[in-house]
Amino acid sequence: MNSGVAIARLDSRAPDFDAQLAALLAWEPAQDEAIERTVAGILRDVRARGDEALLDCTRRFDRFDVADAAALELPRAELEAALAAIGAAEREALQAAAARVRAYHEHQLARSWSYVEADGTRLGQQVTPLDRVGLYVPGGKAAYPSSVLMNALPARVAGVPELVMVVPTPDGVRNPLVLAAACIAGVDRVFTIGGAQAVAALAYGTATVPAVDKIVGPGNAYVAEAKRRVFGTVGIDMIAGPSEILVLCDGATDPDWIAMDLFSQAEHDEMAQAILLTPDAAYAQRVADSIARLLPTMRRRDTIARSLADRGALVVVRSMEEACDIANRIAPEHLEISAADAGRWSQRIRHAGAMFLGPWSSEAVGDYCAGPNHVLPTMRTARFSSPLGVYDFQKRSSVIELSAAGARALGSIAATLAAGEGLEAHARSAQMRVDAPRDRDS
Repeated sequence: MNSGVAIARLDSRAPDFDAQLAALLAWEPAQDEAIERTVAGILRDVRARGDEALLDCTRRFDRFDVADAAALELPRAELEAALAAIGAAEREALQAAAARVRAYHEHQLARSWSYVEADGTRLGQQVTPLDRVGLYVPGGKAAYPSSVLMNALPARVAGVPELVMVVPTPDGVRNPLVLAAACIAGVDRVFTIGGAQAVAALAYGTATVPAVDKIVGPGNAYVAEAKRRVFGTVGIDMIAGPSEILVLCDGATDPDWIAMDLFSQAEHDEMAQAILLTPDAAYAQRVADSIARLLPTMRRRDTIARSLADRGALVVVRSMEEACDIANRIAPEHLEISAADAGRWSQRIRHAGAMFLGPWSSEAVGDYCAGPNHVLPTMRTARFSSPLGVYDFQKRSSVIELSAAGARALGSIAATLAAGEGLEAHARSAQMRVDAPRDRDS
């Protein structure tokens, strides 16, 4: 099975397979002390000096000299101009993707509810949107208009009244597709700041940038560290790791398709992970041959090659059943089940950020316009977390409205339990309602 491309070959029948798989999956985010110190300093500076610190950081890191903080904000007219200036095909693609993302997320909208018990006590849950959300969007070369849609539209569907976007503009260069996406998604305010300083501004607020309740969106190591540090002051979506794709294939799909699907994540960066599980050893070789033939045609072939060599694998398994069991151990960000009866196999999957069923369902379409969110849990966190959605921008308040009869019935229970915990005021507070004269019941 020599394809000329360095990629690990594993076989689940090997006695040391479990150890090999564990080694393949092992990835710990590097704790770079220099990044930690830099970010900590930036957060302190922005918290202490506000706008002046933002201006200094923008000059230093983005090589962009702005006269005053007010100039960091882009007017709505500039977003509208960007939308008008891009090509018709790009504009139509953004609008079509936005419509699909919005329609999908409208199905996630939670609503308030309550019920009344026999004694008149009303219990329920009140659902409300967050007041203000901050959207971090990469700028410069790493510009992702799709991320604007995926982060902004669920918040808008949730009813968040104000969306504040930050996007770095290195050397003053603004990406028109990102601004056009912000216009389509209904972003309210856009500031041309990035990095840890932008996260600090959103978390703490400055005279110009309003403080938000939650920060979402991808970023580099400095942004991730800043989000980690401000969590608690504000909410965050997640600390994401490298991109991941796991493909389960029964051997019937065109091997070129599978090779390109693996490339689609490997091209993100050298730390991305792309793995194939198949019960057909001959098919694994055909995919390896496709990788060898197609890789030289790829613009990002060096990144893809390094990713496949360091963290990729072609794995031969005993059966599709075993492939599903291994998939649950991996808990991937993206899971493609490229098989004739993909729906059947999907019922065996418990842990995956997003599932793409059948040979026609490429993960790439999910990144842009299928509708479900492309902000997904990585690093096995799909075991306990979910894709970004409307529910991340709504919060729930419990509602308790006791009737007099309910206060007497539940008050006795509460008083007994509170006394057992040694909390006298709790017990007496509940007992006072139990002992209240009946003429107060109305």
